[in-house]
Amino acid sequence: MSLSPSPSPSRVRVGRPAIAALGILALALGTLQSVVEPALPLLQRELGVSPAEGALVGNALLVTGAVVTPVAGKLGDRYGGRRVLVRLMAVVSAGGLLAGLAPNLPVLLLGQVLQGVMVGVLPLSFILVRKHLTAGESQVAIGVVLALFTGGSIVGTLVAGPIAERLSWHGMFLLPTIAIIASTAVVTRLMPHDPPVRSDERIDWAGVVLLSGTLLAFMLGLVTVTSAGLPPLAVGAIAVAVAALATGWVAVERRAVSPMVDLRMLAKPAMWSACVLTLVITTSAGMVLFLLPQLFAAPADGYGFGAGTTQIGLFLLPGAIAGAVSDSVGGVAARRFGSRAVVVAGTVITTGTMITLASLHSAAWQLVLAKVLTAFAAGVATTALLAGTATAVATGDTGIVTSLLVVTRVIGFALGVQISGAILAAGADPVTGLPGEPAFVTGFATAGLVAAVSLLVVRVSKKGVRA
Repeated sequence: MSLSPSPSPSRVRVGRPAIAALGILALALGTLQSVVEPALPLLQRELGVSPAEGALVGNALLVTGAVVTPVAGKLGDRYGGRRVLVRLMAVVSAGGLLAGLAPNLPVLLLGQVLQGVMVGVLPLSFILVRKHLTAGESQVAIGVVLALFTGGSIVGTLVAGPIAERLSWHGMFLLPTIAIIASTAVVTRLMPHDPPVRSDERIDWAGVVLLSGTLLAFMLGLVTVTSAGLPPLAVGAIAVAVAALATGWVAVERRAVSPMVDLRMLAKPAMWSACVLTLVITTSAGMVLFLLPQLFAAPADGYGFGAGTTQIGLFLLPGAIAGAVSDSVGGVAARRFGSRAVVVAGTVITTGTMITLASLHSAAWQLVLAKVLTAFAAGVATTALLAGTATAVATGDTGIVTSLLVVTRVIGFALGVQISGAILAAGADPVTGLPGEPAFVTGFATAGLVAAVSLLVVRVSKKGVRA
C-alpha cells in the first residue's frame, strides 16, 4: 500500500453525491467518537478507575488526533486526500474492533489511540472540498461536513446507553465500527481522485514523537498529581519534563525543513489569534463536556441525579443537536458577520452560562440548558474560525492551515477534559472516592473564566492588527 505520488488526474468537480458520501462517513465517525461521553461514568465503575483516569479514555483518542491530523493533512496535500483518507479509515476500524474486544483499561486505551486517527479525516475532507469548489461553496461544504461529524454525536449519545445496558459497553464500539467500514466503501466508490502535489519533503516524525510525548506527559502528569499525592519535588519534576518536551518540539519544528506543524504560520496575526481563540474556546467546552455527565451520574441522595447511561444520553441529546446545528451555522455566520463577531457572541454566552451554573445546578433542566447553550456557542465560534481562516489563504496552504486549527481544537478539548478530571479527582471524598459538590462548582466557575479569556484575546489581536 505505497503512498508514492502518482500522476495528477484531471480535476473533477465534486458533486453532491461525493459530498454526501463524505458526510455519511463523518456521521459514522462522530458516532464512534461520542459513545464514550454518556457512558464514561459507567466505564469508570466497570474498570474501577478515578475521574482523572477515566478522562484518559476520551483523551487517548484526542491526543492521537492532535498528532496525526497535521501529518494527515500534509500527506493529503502531497498524495491526494482520498487515497490517504481510505488508509486512515483502516486504522480507525482496527481501533474500533480492538476497543470492542478490550478486557481492561490498557487495551481500551490502545483501541482509543488507534481510533484517534479519525480526526485526520477532517482536514482531508477540507482538502478535497477546497480543491474542487469555490471559496464560498467551500465554506458551506466545510460547515456541512463538520455538522454531520458533530451530528454523529446525536446518534452516539442515543445508542450508547441502550447498547451498554442491554448488551455490554463493548458493543458501543463494535457497532459504529461496522458502519464506518461500510461508509468508507461508499466514499471509495463515489469520491473522485484529487490531484496530488509532488514533493520531496519528508514527514517530520521527530515532531510527531515530541508532540505525542508532550501531550501524554501532561495528561498523565495531571492524573498522577491529583491521584497519587506526590511530594512537591515530584510534581516539579513532572512539570520540568513536560516543559522540556514542549521546548524540544518547538525547537524541532522551527528547524525542520518540512515541519509537522508550520509554526511560521503563527507569525500571521490572523492565524495566531485564530489558534489562541480556538484553544481557549475548546478548553472551556471540553470542561463542560466532562463535568455534566459526571454530575448527572452522581448519587441522587446528595447533589447529583443518579442517572444511568441511557438517561445521561437523553439529558445530553439536546446539546448534541445544538452542536450539530452550530457547526452548519458557523460557516454561514463567518461569511456574513465575520469570525471575530461570532467568537465574541459565543464567549459571552458561554461565560455567562458557566458562572450561572456554578450557583444553580440543582435541577436537571438547568444542566440540559447549559449544555445546549455552550455546545451551540462553542460550535459556532470554532467553525467560524476554521471556515474563515481556511478560505482566507491560498489553496495550496489549506491543508497546513486547517490541520493547525484542527490540532489546536483537539488539544483544547483534551486539556479541558483532563483539567476537569483533575479537579474532580482532587475534590473526591477520601472514603467514597466520589467528587464533592464544591469540586463541580470549581469546575464550572473555571470553565467560565477560561471562556472569558477569549474576549481579552479578541481585544489584543484587534489592537495588533491595527498596529
